[in-house]
Formats: sequence, structure tokens, C-alpha cells
Amino acid sequence: MRTEDLIHFCAPGRLIIGNGTRHQLPQLLARLGYRSGVLVTDAFFVEKTPWVHEYTEAAGRLGIATLVYPGGLPDPTTQLCDEATAILRQQLGGEQPDHVIALGGGSNIDLAKALSLTLPQGQPIGAFTGDIGGCRPLPLIALPTTSGTGSEATPGAILLDPANATKIAVMDNALRPQIALIDPEFTYTCPPKVTADAGIDAFTHAIESFLTLDCARFDRGGSPDPGYSGRSALTMLFAKASMRLCFAWMERAYQHGDDTEARVGMAYASIYAALSYGTAGLNAGHGIAYAVAGQTHKSHGSTNAVMLPYVLDALCGTRQSELAEVAGLMGLATSCPDESARRVPVAVRAMIGRLDIPTDLRAFGVEERMLDALVTDALAVTRLAKAFPVADAALAYRQIVLNAWEGRLSGQA
Repeated sequence: MRTEDLIHFCAPGRLIIGNGTRHQLPQLLARLGYRSGVLVTDAFFVEKTPWVHEYTEAAGRLGIATLVYPGGLPDPTTQLCDEATAILRQQLGGEQPDHVIALGGGSNIDLAKALSLTLPQGQPIGAFTGDIGGCRPLPLIALPTTSGTGSEATPGAILLDPANATKIAVMDNALRPQIALIDPEFTYTCPPKVTADAGIDAFTHAIESFLTLDCARFDRGGSPDPGYSGRSALTMLFAKASMRLCFAWMERAYQHGDDTEARVGMAYASIYAALSYGTAGLNAGHGIAYAVAGQTHKSHGSTNAVMLPYVLDALCGTRQSELAEVAGLMGLATSCPDESARRVPVAVRAMIGRLDIPTDLRAFGVEERMLDALVTDALAVTRLAKAFPVADAALAYRQIVLNAWEGRLSGQA
């Protein structure tokens, strides 16, 4: 317990975890009274797996009609959402669905969240950026097929605006899924690169939220129902549980994709990380990673990974005791807290290298002339910069980017 905490914790309405639990979903939805749904996924899951057909057939036998939208794409755009809204509303013929199901990774879940807002009235998703107002989205059921993004427990949908190549956030606690169903069997066939990207994303969520701004100091903008509200003793419990699982299973899942124990371990690591960052929020790691992605167009997991060690290094002063605690989880602790803390970024960078992800910006393809723009773009994500627990975020961001380009960590030999 921390007596100074001001906790505002939100989670999915129902959380279901376990191998084969997807088979329970039709009966659960029938029990809850749902009768007409839209299932948002992509062509791969429709054409290459039995999961969509199995669900629609089982749901149909219980009187639940399901319209499948297979047009999900990586990094969904606002344009894709608006086009999908028009297509689905035409196919529904004026009927109103009573739920939306998302099957896939974070991109499909984000698209489904957006559609839960746009389908009732046919409004463009741009009408909901910043604040969804009094709109009540359709109930959402999320079935993640990767162990990493945590979208099944968060209050936001991230979409790309093709007009200016920037990401927009549609944010409200009403967008948290009513049901998050984590079936590790969905992840068993994930290829190694997807496993690595998703796994390091989960780990980044856990450690970044473990070190972020305290809830007593977090700027909630006067909202009585903030989507993010800073770290608390409660979120930190989930973060530590996630990190332990990542250290135990992440590399094993990457190296041995048929290791079902490792797959289950990472499924738990991912949802625990989501339960932490889905309330605590994130900061510089993701803020700078968004800017790196804008320049390189590389995957979210890898852009997080290349920045993470250098962000951690910048926190060795203000978050020394917490990083020393992480060092203990990694078996790196010494009698000196400062030395223990500085060992963590070095060990995390080595772990990222073992996942075959580049460990500095130069190796990642970022040119030196791009560094100033990188800092500017990262600082423009103000909600994340404000949550970075340092005295001068602008100065810290610049040093982090320079260190990441040069591959320099304070604790390295």
C-alpha cells in the first residue's frame, strides 16, 4: 500500500484466460442476451484458420447472427475505418448490431474499437478524436491472437491519419472491451518475428508503466473518469508479475515456437502488462518509438525495443530503487543500488539483441541528420512526455536519442 496513491483502476468487464476458452464464447454471449454481431478480423484468419468459421457456426446454432468483416490491415487508418463503416452499414441493411468482436492482433482490435463507435450512426471516426462525448460504443469482445499489444484491456484505439501520416488516439474507458478472452492457443502458430515483436512490446508495457509518473502527480485534465491516471501500488503488482513472466518465457517462446508452456507464459505476461499500463499509462519509450516508426515505418515492437534500454538508462537517477528491484528479478542485484539499476538497461539491451532486433538507432537505419526531427516529433506526443518522471523531459529526450544513436549506456563496461 502507498497512502499517497489516488487509484482509478479500469479493466475489461470480464477477463477469461485459458487454452481452448474460445469455445466458451458463443454460450457466454447467448447467456448475456446478444443476438447480432459484427466480427472484425483480416483475410488471414478467415482463409488460413478454422477459428472464424468455428465461431460463426457455433454462435449461429445459439441464435446469434454474425457478420464477418475480413478487411483488417496492419496499422489501420482512419480512411479504412470510415470505409468499413459504410460497407458494414450497407450490409446490415439498417439493422443495428448489439456487439462487435475483434479477432487478431492490436491492429484488428483497434479497428474494432473504432467501429464500435462509428457503426451506430455512421459518423466518421474523426468525429471522436480526443473525446467521444456522450456517445456509447457497442459492447466489444476482444480475442487477441498475439501476446503483446494488450489492446484487449486498454481504453484507446490508435489509428493512422493518412492525411499527415500521424497516429491519432480515440480514447475513453467505454472503449475497454466488455469481454477480453485470452486463449493462448491462438498464439501457437505465431512466426518468430511476430513472437519477438509482441513479446518485447509486452515487456516494454510492463517496465515502462512500472517506472512511470505516480498517480498522485498525474495530470488527469480534471476528468472524473480518466483513461490513464499514473502508476499505483496496484498497477505495479501487475507490472512485476508481467516482467517475471517475460524473463522466464519470452526468449524461449521466440526460440522454440512449439513450446506451449512458453506460449501460455507469454499470454499471461501480456495481459498482466496490459492491466498495468492500461491504467498507469506509458511515457518516453513509446513517445520516442512513435517518432522512430514515423521515420522508419518499422514494426511497433521493434521501435519500442530499440529505444527501451536508453530510456531506462535515463531513469537510473529518478527511478533507482525501482530499477534495482528489476535487477533483482533479473538476478543482477548487487549491494549497491546505483550499480544494480545501471545493470538493467545493459541486460535489457542484450535480451533485445537475442531476439534479433537492432539495439541502436544507427543499426536500425536512422541517419544522424534525422535525430533533431526525431526529438521534435517525439516531444510532440505531449501526453507521454508529460508522464516521463524527470525534471526536464526535452533535455532527457535529446540525450536519450543521442545515446541510442551512439549505442551508449552508463552501465556498460
